[in-house]
Amino acid sequence: MPSADSVRAMMLALPEAREVVVDSWGDQPTYRVRNKMFGLLGYGAATVCLKATVDTQAALLHEDPDVFRAAPFFGRYGWIDVVIAAVDTVELAELIEDAWRLTAPKRVVAAFDARREHR
Repeated sequence: MPSADSVRAMMLALPEAREVVVDSWGDQPTYRVRNKMFGLLGYGAATVCLKATVDTQAALLHEDPDVFRAAPFFGRYGWIDVVIAAVDTVELAELIEDAWRLTAPKRVVAAFDARREHR
């Protein structure tokens, strides 16, 4: 089971990912690539909010509504809330990477993929 610290580490491990605290959101930490948000993780929060497509959101909600929820405010755009204590660590890592891929510039994603192929 992942912890909030491991979720934060997963997001910050991605190329050009940065944590940006939004004061007007109650000091909410957001995770961004080139100032575009791909995730949110509140202090002590039970969930992580991740960017996803509407189709992915629908599939996850159908798959396991106890683990995946439509995110408040952003849910209509496909964003999902993932219950940290209930999600598999490997699946969460994949969802975080997918959120980052939806946000990162194509060149950054291509460079990331090229580095992976050479390992």
